[in-house]
Amino acid sequence: MRPRRIDHIDNPDAPGVNSIVPAAAVAVTNDKGRLLLIRRSDNNFYALPGGTQEFGESLVDTAIRECKEETGYEITVVGLVGIYTNPKHRIEYTSNGEVRQEFAIVYSAVLLAGDAMTSIESPEVVWVDPAKIDVLAMTTSQRLRIEHYLNRSEPYLG
Repeated sequence: MRPRRIDHIDNPDAPGVNSIVPAAAVAVTNDKGRLLLIRRSDNNFYALPGGTQEFGESLVDTAIRECKEETGYEITVVGLVGIYTNPKHRIEYTSNGEVRQEFAIVYSAVLLAGDAMTSIESPEVVWVDPAKIDVLAMTTSQRLRIEHYLNRSEPYLG
């Protein structure tokens, strides 16, 4: 089955952009130092929990809501990992022809409560030892965001 979401990075053959949609994601670790990830249903890759902003909410609200919807966990945002707006990162949705330019804010967050819960968007919710992330299937952009969360002391501005 062809994925419904394809990430193009620095691909001169990628389709042209026809939208920009604000999105938020969160990097959350538990008391064992494991990072919270989902496996996305639209491309079958692992990613930080997150999604697009809805009317009437801030991007922090978006991050909190999306984490709860995709993982079952309640969180509080405590910091900024980075701003990701690379015009050479295009996200193609094959179901409707939308091609987005990347526009995501990634926050760091603290786990408050909850139990792992899958959803239609995230058929798998996992806590991963950072040393084992390299073996997981994920997009280049997700690896970059995780690397920034784990290794940068200042927010990424790009």
